[in-house]
Amino acid sequence: VIRSAHNQGKKIDVICDETRPRGQGARLSVWEMQEENIPVKLIPDVASGYLMSQKMIDKVVIGADRIANGGVINKIGSLMVALAAKRFNVPFYVAAPLSTFDKESNIFDTTIEERDGDEVRYYGKCRICPKGTEVINPAFDIIPSDLITGIITEEGIIKPL
Repeated sequence: VIRSAHNQGKKIDVICDETRPRGQGARLSVWEMQEENIPVKLIPDVASGYLMSQKMIDKVVIGADRIANGGVINKIGSLMVALAAKRFNVPFYVAAPLSTFDKESNIFDTTIEERDGDEVRYYGKCRICPKGTEVINPAFDIIPSDLITGIITEEGIIKPL
């Protein structure tokens, strides 16, 4: 979606979340923007609400791992971004192919994967918390439909299920 808008000559400045704890935003998304010569800045996951409050973000576009009745599942941290967007009246879009849709299921019936706590205890090979620290490490968020402005698909923008 970002690449298409950029190729159409639209002024695109991307602010990309780092996506803790695995860093996909910092490692992959930023790299992809740079490869396409799309202006991009990296921020900590927790900074998006502040930037929205300062009117530095005027639209949010996230991906989706699954879309079903009631909402969207995406990487952990997505719900907090959606809530901040709602609070600061920033349109919140999901970009996903139609193959991501599961119209037969309810999104809230999904079991969310819990990942290894060492993803949070360590940054690379460096421990960042005391030994014995208990961790809760869900891999995904559920974003309810009422927080989503629209879903961008290969057939256009549609309303959430």
